[in-house]
Amino acid sequence: MPFIDLETNLPASRFSEDFLKKLGSATAAALGKPEDRMMVLVKPDLPLLIAGSCAPGVVLSVAGLGVTDTAEKNKENSAKIFPFLTQELGLTEDRIVIRFSPLEPWQVGKKGTVMTFL
Repeated sequence: MPFIDLETNLPASRFSEDFLKKLGSATAAALGKPEDRMMVLVKPDLPLLIAGSCAPGVVLSVAGLGVTDTAEKNKENSAKIFPFLTQELGLTEDRIVIRFSPLEPWQVGKKGTVMTFL
């Protein structure tokens, strides 16, 4: 159950339901997870400074069970996710930062319990 959080200073008008579905699909494919397990959240219109500039940019946080726990996996994940973001948002790679966080089953609650027990 990967969590995808996109934080940006781009306006909310840039993020339709279609974009959320595309982001979920692209990140599911990159991570090798089914689309129906993806959790996607977009936070637009935020104050954002990347590398000393407030030009349009994105911080994408990717957290998941077993998909973000090594440098090798995250290098591959990054290579697969960057093209989607640059193409869909019209940003250069230097205006995008991806933060990967591994999760353990006991850190994710679902159905009144945690994933450890499901």
